[in-house]
Amino acid sequence: MTEANSARPLLEQTLTGAELLRWYWLKDELVDFARALGLGVGGGKEALTTRIAAHLDGEEFHEAKVNRVTARGQLGSRLTADTVIPIGQRCSQNLRRWFDEQIGPSFRFNQEMRDFFARTDGTQTLDDALQHWHATRERGPNNIDRQFEFNRFTRAWHLHNPQGTRQELLVAWAGYRAAPVDKRGRI
Repeated sequence: MTEANSARPLLEQTLTGAELLRWYWLKDELVDFARALGLGVGGGKEALTTRIAAHLDGEEFHEAKVNRVTARGQLGSRLTADTVIPIGQRCSQNLRRWFDEQIGPSFRFNQEMRDFFARTDGTQTLDDALQHWHATRERGPNNIDRQFEFNRFTRAWHLHNPQGTRQELLVAWAGYRAAPVDKRGRI
């Protein structure tokens, strides 16, 4: 790529898949562009970006098969530590409230907790989930998946700028995402 191609292009049919992949796009931008191209808009940001890039390059795109577990039933509002978690239980607001009561405001449905609920076989209880949450806190920071680029940037930026303000972070993020992937420096 030449320096002339260092400005973020418009999302247009003439864009190549490679050029699309060089830049940071908001999911809303990608959804609008996919609709304009007549493509499906389902799935996560990464799948959506790959679908659009394949279309722009005239390549066939095969959707990943998602193995969804059908929920046998979702938990109601009366939860205790002895409540058995049904197969397919979603990480619902009802569950979030229960965990907030048990743990406090530091509780989050992070990847480890989402994975725990995805693996339940109908024998685990909310106490098991609570114990899992506490056990995973001792492991230190967990990996942040690729699709959560802002979260990954934020963690890395705060490591390098421990006294930095939110405003400084947002300015740094704007500069980072405005650059093409192949021209981004370290945070």
